[in-house]
Amino acid sequence: MKARCPECLLHLELCLCAEAPFLETVTRVVLIMHAQEKEKPTNTGRLAHLCLPNSEVRYRGLYKGPPLDLTGLVDDTYDTWLLHLSHESEELTEELVHSLRRPVRLIVPDGTWSQASRSGSQLARDLPGVRHVKLRATKPSEYRLRSEHDPNGMATFEAIARALGFLENERIQASMEKIFRIMTDRVLWTRGKLSASEVTGGIPSRAWVEGKKRV
Repeated sequence: MKARCPECLLHLELCLCAEAPFLETVTRVVLIMHAQEKEKPTNTGRLAHLCLPNSEVRYRGLYKGPPLDLTGLVDDTYDTWLLHLSHESEELTEELVHSLRRPVRLIVPDGTWSQASRSGSQLARDLPGVRHVKLRATKPSEYRLRSEHDPNGMATFEAIARALGFLENERIQASMEKIFRIMTDRVLWTRGKLSASEVTGGIPSRAWVEGKKRV
């Protein structure tokens, strides 16, 4: 099995850690990641954490590990919001952001669609009083590594990028969306779904040579 980068989990010759933007935000992002996603290359939450210094990852469902730690997620420093696609959630809009008096702590469930949905529902019960928000998909998801049936569904990374487009600025959203396209295109290239010329930013020379050897 080919070695993978311990941070971005891509094959070492495709590692994009050096290309990932370092994006300072007032918004604090807290990823609640299912433990089964911890080592999956198709997980996008860890890439968001790599780009956002003001973020953290907390795990749920650790085998023989401690339960999910929810301490410190509600305090007077931030307005805590839960990004959760449900009928009770408010749509995240510019008007909602303009009403803020404090920065936002954005809690984001991360996992497969079913894992994230269950996690969001559980977090809604465990954190009473937090604001529930959702994003309306104004454009289709660009995530092509996993299937998604809900028209408003999107990868964790995409959801965070679009939320920060409202909470921070469009530059941060654009920077995140660019590295997201690079990541998904490189994975699709390894699967033979894209040619090298179709990959955003191209293929690193070492990976291109290795790919030619496999043909």
